[in-house]
Amino acid sequence: MKLRGLYAITDSQLLAGKFLAYVEAALDGGVTLLQYRDKSSDEARRLREAEKLRELCSRYKTQLIINDDAELAARLGVGVHLGQTDGPLTPARALLGSKAIIGSTCHSQIELAEQAAKEGASYVAFGRFFNSNTKPGAPAATVEMLAQARARLHVPICVIGGITLENAEPLVAHGADLLAVVHGLFGADSTQEVTRRARAFNALLKI
Repeated sequence: MKLRGLYAITDSQLLAGKFLAYVEAALDGGVTLLQYRDKSSDEARRLREAEKLRELCSRYKTQLIINDDAELAARLGVGVHLGQTDGPLTPARALLGSKAIIGSTCHSQIELAEQAAKEGASYVAFGRFFNSNTKPGAPAATVEMLAQARARLHVPICVIGGITLENAEPLVAHGADLLAVVHGLFGADSTQEVTRRARAFNALLKI
């Protein structure tokens, strides 16, 4: 499967009261990867929500990724995204098998991305590129760095951090394969607008 397109990331607070409706609206507009990101410690709810998302993703032929929880990903038979504090990728790859999608956060460091690729990452993620509500303190990445990364890496590149329809184009032009979006997709006032935005993001990637 070619990893290129919109990478939708959930936010429990932003989606409170409309979680599944907005996720399905995004899937309807076309999503390559959907990441379930929930930092709470309510494991029963997280399992329940992740199971519902897996069901939806399967209906729309989208790959589900679990943020920072390889064990939950293994339980559901889906992919995982690991941050720099989650340790090396190798144990996750051993746990999830050779076909699972495993992503790695690399901030703005190409060396981290090269290391992740060696350890078997399916894609590497750089960011934040713009001011981000989700990760306000993350170190900034630049389009120049992105262009260098594209020249040096042979894995799909994901970009994240404050990405909107208005600012995404230069990132695609400099080599981004996956546009990871939270507020720029789900911060909409209707399900119709979520679907419209999803289609528009994919149009930028010629999908």
